Amino acid sequence: MSAFSAVLFKVPGKGGWTFAPVPPEHAPLRNGPWGRVPVIATVDGQRWATSVWHDRTHGCLLAVPKAIRGDKGDGDVVEVCLEEDDSR
Repeated sequence: MSAFSAVLFKVPGKGGWTFAPVPPEHAPLRNGPWGRVPVIATVDGQRWATSVWHDRTHGCLLAVPKAIRGDKGDGDVVEVCLEEDDSR
């Protein structure tokens, strides 16, 4: 399990996703298909099964849906916990 704080950022444009960057020391070591790694993520106490992926520009990223982040958005700090999900 890996826990850290992250500053959310939104990809510009309509429908742009909001991400929590994963610091290199907390990023999963293995790579799955298309650079995605299945994880169990917890953001500010909200837990769900998802994936992180490695982006050439931003490094390792966790997409954080509106249903999870609530009113938080671009520039807000969240508490993140990641566990690799070996069941998927």
